[in-house]
Amino acid sequence: MNDAAPAPTPAPRRARVRAPELIGKGGWLNTGGEELSLADLRGRIVILDFWTFCCVNCLHVLDELRELEEKHRDTVVIIGVHSPKFVHEAEHQAVVDAVERYGVHHPVLDDPELATWKQYAVRAWPTLVVIDPEGYVVAQHAGEGHAHAIAKLVEELEAAHAAKGTLRRGDGPYVAPEPVATDLRFPGKALLLPGTGNFLVSDTTRHQLVELEGDGETVVRRIGGGGDGEFKEPQGLALLPDGRVVVADTVNHQLRTYDPATGAVETVAGTGKQWWQGSPTAGPAREVDLSSPWDVAWWQGKVWIAMAGVHQLWTYDPEAGTVRVAAGTTNEGLVDGPAAEAWFAQPSGLAVSAAGDRLWVADSETSALRYVDADLVVHTAVGTGLFDFGHRDGAAGQALLQHPLGVTALPDGSVAISDTYNHALRRYDPASGEVTTVATDLREPSDAVLVGDDIVVVESARHRLTRLRLPDEAVRVEAVAHRTQRAATEVAPGRLRLDVVFQAPSGQKLDTRYGPSTRLLVSSTPPELLSGGEGSGTDLSRELELNPEVVEGVLHVSAMAASCDDDPENEYPACHVHQQDWGVPVRVTAGGAPRLPLVLAGMDS
Repeated sequence: MNDAAPAPTPAPRRARVRAPELIGKGGWLNTGGEELSLADLRGRIVILDFWTFCCVNCLHVLDELRELEEKHRDTVVIIGVHSPKFVHEAEHQAVVDAVERYGVHHPVLDDPELATWKQYAVRAWPTLVVIDPEGYVVAQHAGEGHAHAIAKLVEELEAAHAAKGTLRRGDGPYVAPEPVATDLRFPGKALLLPGTGNFLVSDTTRHQLVELEGDGETVVRRIGGGGDGEFKEPQGLALLPDGRVVVADTVNHQLRTYDPATGAVETVAGTGKQWWQGSPTAGPAREVDLSSPWDVAWWQGKVWIAMAGVHQLWTYDPEAGTVRVAAGTTNEGLVDGPAAEAWFAQPSGLAVSAAGDRLWVADSETSALRYVDADLVVHTAVGTGLFDFGHRDGAAGQALLQHPLGVTALPDGSVAISDTYNHALRRYDPASGEVTTVATDLREPSDAVLVGDDIVVVESARHRLTRLRLPDEAVRVEAVAHRTQRAATEVAPGRLRLDVVFQAPSGQKLDTRYGPSTRLLVSSTPPELLSGGEGSGTDLSRELELNPEVVEGVLHVSAMAASCDDDPENEYPACHVHQQDWGVPVRVTAGGAPRLPLVLAGMDS
């Protein structure tokens, strides 16, 4: 493996590729009912954001683009192209809900059959495509961290097309939907407040905590309101031994505490900035960046954090005032073993077992139920990986979930699973190894709280808490199984050239001050798909050897590149990290391609 810093893949800066038309059977949102075409947008700089609402990296990009959207609102039109991974995400109402839930303030094309995704040869969520005012594709970026590069490109395009007379300024096509009045709006998590029997709920879309009476309906008080220093899409809640509640303040990338006795809110961990590769992974809690903390739980004398944004579990020690990584490598997938070697995929729900001997984890993107034992070893109870999901009961080894966001420990040692995209409450019993369905017809359940013999479910997309009696018998459902519906890329048998295309943004260069500035990690499902080329290295191109006895599978590719301002006079240049994980379904055929290009930033030549 070549350890020298590689030169970026050569390619022309402006390839003249006409942008394909925008098509999607789900139609348009946020346009006041109008259909849009690229001809309608001629004269504007168009940024297509290929996203799906399950994907935390896509949510990060939505936030990254907000400043650009505001600053260039008279020249730039951002179009979200919703391209589903899970079956539930292909439901139109689910897309409507997600657009409101995550504050998407630009037009969105609902593309349930991935038609536009295929037209643009997109291979990963999220992917950004920039189209110039004349209708040509000029750049493509996969993953997070590209807002600075796109902002620079937008300024160049504005200047060039203003000079040519091809830039058209004015209001964009966004039309805000009518607001809906409900006491809660897409609530995320809940807990029972001791002493009062009241519920504390994270009212995610309204950026508040809401205390409800024991009926789950009557509002007692609201905490926060979305201003500076307030909550931003809060999610997980956990009770601390001193009576305070620790809050996963997800989009602020912080942990806060709320004291029900005094009403005081305090930031206890996180800087407010999102963690990036190379940032510290341990240290004083207020000085270390976090990344989309989604849930919290008190276990073994510490707050455990489901750090969805980097596919890890972290801990916060209130006594020492420190945070650190506790499990996971930042690689996305399902790998068990010692905590430091395990892989997670957007862990989003935590619960401590009734016996206190394990920490249950709802690992959403692998549609899995997992746990950490007292020896800090990670195990999978239900689930097989990133691409298999469904609604199937029975023995845990073959049972299927669909993007669960919550898990609740039950007194008998079993757990209730908020099986979010199946709209169901499921139960896993470690004693029998069986998965059953407890309740159906729940709309995107994201958490549940045990109250005596009842269980109170957070029905996120119905904006309410729903009380259920835990049944003695399971509900019978017809089993369904799904795989992620993306067309497989046909590749030739034998040697396959993998090229991750990265061109440093204008005015920047690869950061080689401290050694190689790029990283490439390759693996496969099944592992036998690759007979050579797996593992990590620093070159963004690699020869892979495909096993002739395996005809299809998934290539997992994780790439990172760091670039800095190219100004020799600047002693402290601004640097940026670009990173993306791809899961590329491949089928080995005689007429397949001998090369697999994946665009991290730029254009493939």
